Amino acid sequence: MTPRAEQPRAEQPRAEYPRAEYPRPHFDRSHSWASLNGDWDFRADDGRDWDRTITVPFAWETPASGVEAHWLPLAWYRRRFTVPAGWAGQRVVLHFGAVHHEATVWVNGTEVARHTGGYTPFEADVTGALGDGEQEVLVRVAAPADKRELAHGKQRSVPRDDFDGVCFTPSSGIWQSVWLEARPATHLASLRLRPAGDLDAITVEARVTETSGSSEATLPTTLRLTLRETGASVEAQVVDGVARAVLPVAEPRLWSPEDPHLYHVDAELTSPSGVDRVTAYTGLRRIEAAGEDLYLNGRRLFVRGVLDQGYWPRTGITAPSDAALVRDLELAAAAGYNLVRKHLKLEDPRFVHHADRLGMLVWAEPAATGRFSAASVAAFEAQIAPMVERDGNSPAIVIWGLYNEEWGLDWDIPGDPAKQEAAARAYDLLKALDPSRPAVENSGWAHVRTDLLDWHHYDESAATWGRTVAALMNGDQDDFPVRLGPDHVVRKALAGSPSQPLRGLPNLNSEYGGGFTCVERAWHLRWQTQELRRHDRLAGYVYTELYDIEHESAGLLDFERRAKDLAGVDPADVNAVTTLVLDVVPVAPGRDLLSESGQVTVTVRVSHHGTEPVGGRLRTAWTPVLGAAPPLLEGDGPRAEAKPFLLSAPAEVHARLPEGWTSGRLHLALVAEDGAVLARSAVDVDTHTAPVIGDDPHI
Repeated sequence: MTPRAEQPRAEQPRAEYPRAEYPRPHFDRSHSWASLNGDWDFRADDGRDWDRTITVPFAWETPASGVEAHWLPLAWYRRRFTVPAGWAGQRVVLHFGAVHHEATVWVNGTEVARHTGGYTPFEADVTGALGDGEQEVLVRVAAPADKRELAHGKQRSVPRDDFDGVCFTPSSGIWQSVWLEARPATHLASLRLRPAGDLDAITVEARVTETSGSSEATLPTTLRLTLRETGASVEAQVVDGVARAVLPVAEPRLWSPEDPHLYHVDAELTSPSGVDRVTAYTGLRRIEAAGEDLYLNGRRLFVRGVLDQGYWPRTGITAPSDAALVRDLELAAAAGYNLVRKHLKLEDPRFVHHADRLGMLVWAEPAATGRFSAASVAAFEAQIAPMVERDGNSPAIVIWGLYNEEWGLDWDIPGDPAKQEAAARAYDLLKALDPSRPAVENSGWAHVRTDLLDWHHYDESAATWGRTVAALMNGDQDDFPVRLGPDHVVRKALAGSPSQPLRGLPNLNSEYGGGFTCVERAWHLRWQTQELRRHDRLAGYVYTELYDIEHESAGLLDFERRAKDLAGVDPADVNAVTTLVLDVVPVAPGRDLLSESGQVTVTVRVSHHGTEPVGGRLRTAWTPVLGAAPPLLEGDGPRAEAKPFLLSAPAEVHARLPEGWTSGRLHLALVAEDGAVLARSAVDVDTHTAPVIGDDPHI
């Protein structure tokens, strides 16, 4: 029902408002829009007057909202707006990027929209509700504390989810931009762009809709499509609300992380109700799985990914600014990663846009539910079509994810055919909408229908970590241990049903990492990643994670995106195209290799994922333990060479601790003939061979 009528507070003048950029760059009608971000009246549903102001688009739990209300189940938003005079004769549409969780919207007392789903966009044509002068929009938002049957991702629930220990403060209410657009009654509803098979053309599918109740006829209607970069233009016929065309691209320039070139399609729809103009874009690229390998544009791709959960300290799941989205992508690239897995969250569309233009690959996936029921399965599946429609034009998105570790499936796919069917159905729904990208139906465990065989493995022992990875890669075992509690370890199988093949698919480790302190985490990053690079069968990895979030201190950066003390380890070296793989089973941080005499022999191999072979000589230098690599390395050690995607033959490096040293870090580098450093690694040597506090107990 509508709330009791009250005189709204006069709108305050503002020189600026948060998140002022155009919110929907993949379907751009920014020539005719107005932001409604900024200050709104706010009240909890407790009968009180409008006594607070909230800053949209920040969730009401966040400091940035100005409210900081926690576990508030229901609240109201209100503000006034004026329709620009230049929009006369157009339909006025109110857009919401995302509202968690259930929203009902009124304009001037007339209900115009109801939407359920905290991560998907919705809109309402409000033309019929408009009056003269100022207008009033009112939004009622319900955000249940019990989120277990809702798509809520990493937001905490009460009662708790089974995975509550890795969940965070909820972000309720309006958390993405709100804006107005003007368009004709007959208008473009979507533009689906995909690269043609030979990557020399763009296929376009346009959906045209007529606003219900308008008096204009839909015919004659003409759609002109122009490829902005070349000027090529075609006219397409609209039949039953759909127009299809192919735009050839002369001298095509393929999209890749090295050259993220974009092609923009300007669409102009002419009908009796006026002209509607929208711009969409895509890139010419192909992602495919062939046997156990991934290929991007016909070239072998090794995924070097990092988990990004999309949280910020004072703004929750809303980025504080557009620049913050860019910054996170830049930080991932600076750490050597070529892919970001945006975890259990349909992120702000501008994140995907910046990944497109910066050349960062993206693994995208919807928000998780927390328990298995018909309602939760329906809530999860309701995200799939909006996800593909909103972000499907993106060249950066190369993997679609769905369920994660059986969350929302009660951690029991192998034991329940109904849960197997839910995961398989989600895969089928997604692939019917977009067969052009590989999809993972249940990331990490118990696959039933997937294009990628991915697995999540955490282990605090470098020795058992390496043995488990080797056994999985060699095919000696198809399951692995997972710690579900302090004293509860289960073995998770890669296959959740007998029909799931365990060979012939690309194999990825899509979550790993270890250590409590930042020094320990840097140590595990270095040694665990090198063990993944040891195996040529592997198609890639995703490290957990880029930055800390609240109580979770697993990041390479802290929650504010500041650098941590990684004890001289540079993630860019660990994740480089060319890396060194040392035949060492490390003992503990600061004590990788024990040698009473100080004399060591290190067997070194080269892992290289470039397009051409590499080679050079191995050089060394000593620093104190945990020290950073010096700019120049000494000596002229053995030669090492590597072909793309084949681990090199071993080369031995002999070294001795400097006189008087009882421990030290031996830095190793592969240096080309021109002096360029192609790869770096290090090993900490200690002459105290007896175990000390902190040594790995598994060795």
